[in-house]
Amino acid sequence: MKELQLKYGCNPNQKPSRIYMKEGELPITVLSGRPGYINFLDALNGWQLVKELKEATGLPAATSFKHVSPAGAAIGLPLTDTLAKIYWVDDCGELSPLASAYARARGADRMSSFGDFIALSDTCDKDTAMLIKREVSDGVIAPGYTDEALEILKAKKNGNYNVIQIDPAYRPAPIEHKEVFGITFEQGRQELPINDELLSNIVTENKELPENAIRDMKIALITLKYTQSNSVCFVKDGQAIGIGAGQQSRVHCTRLAGQKADNWLLRQNPKVMNLPFKEGIRRADRDNAIDVYIGEEYMDVLADGAWEKVFTEKPEVLTREEKRAWLDQMDGVTLGSDAFFPFSDNIERAHKSGVKYIAQPGGSVRDDLVIECCNKYQMVMAFTGIRLFHH
Repeated sequence: MKELQLKYGCNPNQKPSRIYMKEGELPITVLSGRPGYINFLDALNGWQLVKELKEATGLPAATSFKHVSPAGAAIGLPLTDTLAKIYWVDDCGELSPLASAYARARGADRMSSFGDFIALSDTCDKDTAMLIKREVSDGVIAPGYTDEALEILKAKKNGNYNVIQIDPAYRPAPIEHKEVFGITFEQGRQELPINDELLSNIVTENKELPENAIRDMKIALITLKYTQSNSVCFVKDGQAIGIGAGQQSRVHCTRLAGQKADNWLLRQNPKVMNLPFKEGIRRADRDNAIDVYIGEEYMDVLADGAWEKVFTEKPEVLTREEKRAWLDQMDGVTLGSDAFFPFSDNIERAHKSGVKYIAQPGGSVRDDLVIECCNKYQMVMAFTGIRLFHH
């Protein structure tokens, strides 16, 4: 098949629409549903991300994409009891590595992942399909599906769930093109390998970079390769915990990613984990309530007449002081940036979210001030020398 007609483009009025190959066959097969233009953008970007994560770490990988940027990305490390609970998979028993990767990718920022497009590095198994079945999602792309998994996924959305299989052997041409306003742009593909050598130039006084931090740096940088720029990614224990995408200001990327990382940790606070939700409340409503509860507008969910819709009893407020004390426990977080930090305010903000390790290109006229700020907090920072813009 050389081309696939689509219902419409980015918006319903943008017709006609199709995906096609100028040479050769499309490397994808639609097994279920009717994916749209944005679905395919998410699917193909997501597939590249998880394929590279698998190659860099040797572990199954998953990502949860929304609007052509990842909301979460992770590798298949086992879940702690706490993570299983905050990701709503504590009733699933022991998960396969691929299912663990998706639970992490989906669970890190559940608000952003609502209605996601999923990419999996490995053949989708029953465990992973069962997790996908429970979530509001637009579709999934993977190199294959077990018979059981495919049966589960084909039944989702009354048979209309989008399931795409991609040929893992497919390699695109080294030169890529796209059109904007009738003008064709051409460039070499971003095929820079994210490896140990890229992370070897450590510019801070502290040069102790453990293996798990090197792994997390790779996860951060590979995630940024497929995130709309400007972008910053916080990673902890094999998964992205906060992604700031598409901001014009670098510090706004850092603040956005840092706030998401803070929310990830606050969801592990006992007050949050023990919120008395009413029986039968929908998962999305539960996620929304938690997001409001841990934020500054917490009275929106705790006011009389509001809390009764969600909780069996009125929860205590999680005070600003309690939140700060809980967040101060965070340590060992890795931060990646797709371009250099122009000011040290990024480092100050990162420190508040427990960042210990940083990977960024370097090259700012204020590099010395950024390094000085890292030294103040005994951080380890590597200059990669490579920018990772993605548009």
